[in-house]
Amino acid sequence: MARAAQNWGEKMNYRAIASIALVSAALSGCGVTGASTPDPSLNAKDKEFMSLAPQANVGGEYGRYIVEDPTGAAPGTITVDTYRNFLYFSLPNKKAVRYGVATGRDAAGWTGEATVGKMAEWPRWMPPADMLERWPHLKPTAEAGGLPGGPDNPLGSRALYLFQGDKDTMYRIHGTNEPEKIGQKVSSGCIRMRDIDVIDLYNRVHIGTRVVVADKAF
Repeated sequence: MARAAQNWGEKMNYRAIASIALVSAALSGCGVTGASTPDPSLNAKDKEFMSLAPQANVGGEYGRYIVEDPTGAAPGTITVDTYRNFLYFSLPNKKAVRYGVATGRDAAGWTGEATVGKMAEWPRWMPPADMLERWPHLKPTAEAGGLPGGPDNPLGSRALYLFQGDKDTMYRIHGTNEPEKIGQKVSSGCIRMRDIDVIDLYNRVHIGTRVVVADKAF
């Protein structure tokens, strides 16, 4: 009986080890090679609006992780990999926070360097001129002064406005009311993030933060 119990225990240990190995391999195959980070603190408005905002499971690969920094950028730099749909915020000691993002469609993608020229919480959204040409039904929204911030606003919980010098590029890093599209090339050139992720990034940056949007994988 004792020998049988010992054999059973050994089998269970082998199964546990094998299960851990399989999970590790699966996570590695999904590109999850770093440590997950805790969610940022939320204010009362964040909690209220995010409870009403659309939710989606974007998959392990596009979660928020501390990883080895592949960009070589100085700490405090934002680097967007539009090829693989990742955004990196460089930290000291060659580490980075990596976030999953949605980027511009091929015809609408934007690359280049900029700085954060303005920051806003639950920003108002004004449809840009090119969008009004494509979708005239948005003209009443523009004529009303845009859409107030809230859970249905396409800019989501936070927005970082990208400037080149003192000129607004009209591109943003912002939240989204379509979190299921994280990891895809779907935007008109802006960089979309999950609301919880853009809050985390917003808390790390400042006016003047350098932003590099690249068309290559890191």
